[in-house]
Amino acid sequence: MDLNVIWFILITVLFTGFFVLEGFDYGVGMMMFGRPKNERAQFVRAIGPVWDGNEVWMITAGGATFAAFPHVYATMFSTFYLALFLMLLALIMRGVAFELRGQFKASDWVDFWDCSIMFGSFVPALLWGVAVTNLLRGVAIDHQMHYVGTFLDLLSPCALLGGIFFVLLFAFHGTNFLLIKIADEGLLHELQQKSLRLGLSTLLAYVLFAAAAAHDTDILAKLSTVIFLGLSIAAIIASCAGARSGCGCKAFASSTLAIVFLTVGFFNALFPRLMVSSLMPQWSLDIYNAASTPHTLLLMTGAALVFVPIVLCYQFWSYRVFKARVTPQDVSYH
Repeated sequence: MDLNVIWFILITVLFTGFFVLEGFDYGVGMMMFGRPKNERAQFVRAIGPVWDGNEVWMITAGGATFAAFPHVYATMFSTFYLALFLMLLALIMRGVAFELRGQFKASDWVDFWDCSIMFGSFVPALLWGVAVTNLLRGVAIDHQMHYVGTFLDLLSPCALLGGIFFVLLFAFHGTNFLLIKIADEGLLHELQQKSLRLGLSTLLAYVLFAAAAAHDTDILAKLSTVIFLGLSIAAIIASCAGARSGCGCKAFASSTLAIVFLTVGFFNALFPRLMVSSLMPQWSLDIYNAASTPHTLLLMTGAALVFVPIVLCYQFWSYRVFKARVTPQDVSYH
């Protein structure tokens, strides 16, 4: 196994961690929609201590992609420039909202920042689904690794279905996270019913997306990919069963596995490619023609061996410290 393959695996791990951890962050933010102020405050309190740590996985994944496969980083940013700008704007509003919503207790102030959290959770979830689908479906990349299409070319029905699927999956995952964080029995029972409905909606969106992806991409060309996707469907079903039985831990653990299997399946379908060219298959960016020099990859491997375990230890410690359930008495607006 050469360094190029090792870094493809490492980036897969980083994006898997990002989608699992930031996925329930986005989901909790979206679940604030239509909720009364005291419940929204409990939801914010549930993810307040960990949301910024979860963002580290996106930054690390982006940094690793830039260092290991710089041509992919450059082409991806030019391809998804407008989408990434909108995502960055949403994430900035979301981050600021977490810091400012509790500075004053005026209802209009809190409502505005809560809406910012909802907006900053929905938009990235949607755009990540669109982006991942386009990576599989292929984009207009020429022989010089330049994107020659338009923004509207990225909004195919298949890509939009992928975005909707990601929104529902993250909302489902976030609701399951709340099942293990909320202490209020009445709210907890309501969330269990919401989780079951979202799980069934996610399964329906998965079927529609899989049908579109099977027509537009080669995602089902590898048996191993089919196995991973099948395992993700089984995990979603197990998560629905956990929510129905009132077992929040089973529901959250299963939705976590669903995202893990789904992400690994996506990257397995791509391998050894990183960005597929819809113009000519040989113009696709892969782990060899888009990679840094072997010396760079070797130095980065040494750094990863040091810092990735530190990030993992930090994540474990932070979730252990803030593992207690959130009660209505914990909430403060000032």
